[in-house]
Formats: sequence, structure tokens, C-alpha cells
Amino acid sequence: MSKVLVVIDVQNDYFPEGKFPLWAADQALEKVERAMAQANERGIPVVLVQHVADTSAGPAPFFNPGTPGVELHPRIRAAAPSAPVVVKAFADAFVKTDLEAVLAELGATELLLTGMMTHNCVTHTAISKSAEKYDVTILPDCCTTVSEIMHKIALAAVATRVRLAPSNEVL
Repeated sequence: MSKVLVVIDVQNDYFPEGKFPLWAADQALEKVERAMAQANERGIPVVLVQHVADTSAGPAPFFNPGTPGVELHPRIRAAAPSAPVVVKAFADAFVKTDLEAVLAELGATELLLTGMMTHNCVTHTAISKSAEKYDVTILPDCCTTVSEIMHKIALAAVATRVRLAPSNEVL
């Protein structure tokens, strides 16, 4: 198996100074950084995913192009400065992106998903039709969303479709 760590939407707008701060964002950031360090130590490639709002119908509540909030958190970029960045406009990171091509180039057979928001972009990517050819694991300790209860509900809902495992078990 060729693992790839996928870091989804760890962007400035989800932190306390951003437009849509999430529950325990700073703690999730620390755990994602730790997972990225472990991946780097083990030669596991990292792919970063960045959501950029489609503003064709007007500004979005957050992740608008050209704003500081749309940028990947600087600590994520510092932890993987040469990692490929997949830009998306939908919850599912496979929709209308080059994620599949990037994963094919890396020889991926197993995806380890981390990031923000658990109930939306993380789970939608995990259960994407395009993800079916991979062994998919969500690392719950490396994810967050709007509240702890929403995080737990989302993980319980997706647990019948993908594996859930703490980062220290799979990295």
C-alpha cells in the first residue's frame, strides 16, 4: 500500500481571526502538524487541499479569492513547503480538481484524511465516488468542525463507509 496524507482546508478563515472560526481549530492544527511530521519521517507524501469560493454569483461568507482567509494556514505551508496543492470549489475534493491525477502520480492506494470541516469537506471527500478505489481512513484526532457534537455525529455517520483511526495508529 502506498499511503498519502491529505490535508483538507486548513485555512485562515477557520481560525479565531478568520471569518468562520471552528471548534478547537488550534488543537486540530497542532495534531495535523504532528501527523505531517510523522508522514515526512516515514516518507509518506502529503497533499494539501485548499477551498477557494466560486464568487461568480457574488462574495461568499468566507474563502473568497484574494483574501487572507482563503490562504492555507502558514504553519501548514511551513510543514510541507513542497507539497502539491489541489484547489477546489466543492466539498468533495475530487470534484472538478486534479486530485486524482496528483494521487496517481504519487502511486496512492491508501488515503489518510485530515482537516476541516469534518461534517462537510472531510466526509464528502472520504465517501466520494472517486475515493472508492482507495482504502480511506479519516484521522478523527486531526479534524475539526463547527462543534464537538457535529464532529462526533459526522464521524459516526461515515464510520460505516470508511475506517476511522487515530493518527498514531496509521502513521
